[in-house]
Amino acid sequence: MQPSMNIKNLVKKEVAGLKAYSAREIPCRVKLDANESPYGLGDALKAIEVIDTNRYPDPEAKKVRKIMARDLRVKPGNILQGNGSDELIYYLIATFGGPVLYPVPTFSMYGIIAQALGEKGIGIPLDKNFDLDTAGMLSAIKRERPKLVFLSSPNNPTGNCFSADRMLKIIGAAKGIAVVDEAYQPFAGGQGFLTFLRDYENLAILRTLSKIGLAALRMGFLIADETIIEEVNKVRLPFNVNSLSQAVAVEALKEKKQLSSFVRSITAERDRVSRELEKLEGVVPFPSEANFILFRVKDPDAVYESLLKKGILVRNISGTVGGCLRVTVGRPEENRAFLEALRKILISGQGE
Repeated sequence: MQPSMNIKNLVKKEVAGLKAYSAREIPCRVKLDANESPYGLGDALKAIEVIDTNRYPDPEAKKVRKIMARDLRVKPGNILQGNGSDELIYYLIATFGGPVLYPVPTFSMYGIIAQALGEKGIGIPLDKNFDLDTAGMLSAIKRERPKLVFLSSPNNPTGNCFSADRMLKIIGAAKGIAVVDEAYQPFAGGQGFLTFLRDYENLAILRTLSKIGLAALRMGFLIADETIIEEVNKVRLPFNVNSLSQAVAVEALKEKKQLSSFVRSITAERDRVSRELEKLEGVVPFPSEANFILFRVKDPDAVYESLLKKGILVRNISGTVGGCLRVTVGRPEENRAFLEALRKILISGQGE
């Protein structure tokens, strides 16, 4: 009989100190916790009917990269596909190593993946307006010489875009790769930082289809100089994006008018919900250029639980941003249900 073994003694110390990323499915009637689009593209699923399920997917995702390259006005060689942006973040850190620098609060996977891979993560707090602390970031770059700097703009969970001049100072000072994560860029308008790719050879940009109605596909893209793409591609797992996701993505990306319509509807509702939140006593919404709104209440835990009892699921991030909840912008009827429930909770005093 094999002697008993303590498996935990075999785990890397960096992994032993981690907590699994929480992405629980909580039953509710209105789901506004995960920054998903309330609109999907079910018609694009017809593309899977012709897939040979016994064959491996295109390892280079050529069709998807070609259509993305055309839309972003870059070459296919400037794009690398990933199983969501998370996988590409993993590949970037696996390729270049650490230290890894980022502002906080921000997307938690930068720090989680750095720790999992045994690299040092350095978080520099944002200023009181949730903008970059330029002096703090520049000091950390000089002191720590990070191999990677991650800047999420619009930033999750705060919702705002960082000041472009501050970002450019940091990108220019970085001696390593500066990654601008633009997961929420479609809701901010413009081209984002794509226009700066030619000016900064160390600049890389992350984009995703997850926020515009295709979260089920897990399709992310890294856009950068071909040299960066070639190096990161060395650690990419073979066939990392499946045939189903590739086919549906190609079909969905042909529907540009429909996707743009979704984005316009969401941004219009975001602005409307923000105005309504401003009218509520005891609620402080923060400006957002994403598809969600960060707002502060007196007792976020009580408000969160009260909303959940009414079937409305939002995200409680009070442990990350004191006193705050985050609500995804849904369909008009979902947003009305959220606002109505929140009003009743505040009137009843459950959130005080």
